[in-house]
Amino acid sequence: MKGLHTAAFILLIIGGLNWLLVGVGVGDVVAKVLASWPVVAQVVYVLVGLAAIFEIATHKNSCKACPTGNSSM
Repeated sequence: MKGLHTAAFILLIIGGLNWLLVGVGVGDVVAKVLASWPVVAQVVYVLVGLAAIFEIATHKNSCKACPTGNSSM
């Protein structure tokens, strides 16, 4: 499970940095890098979204900083 958490975390970093670059006006770097392979770019976007869903569902169990027993989330 640790490997899946690590992969999801890396995908979230890629997605977050990509959105930062879109926000500051650089543009969509994933689309630029994978311009020759639009299907691969779409797969990256889907994987980033799935990684976010995975982290939402499993974060509390994976995060050492999250208090156990806190049911506010």
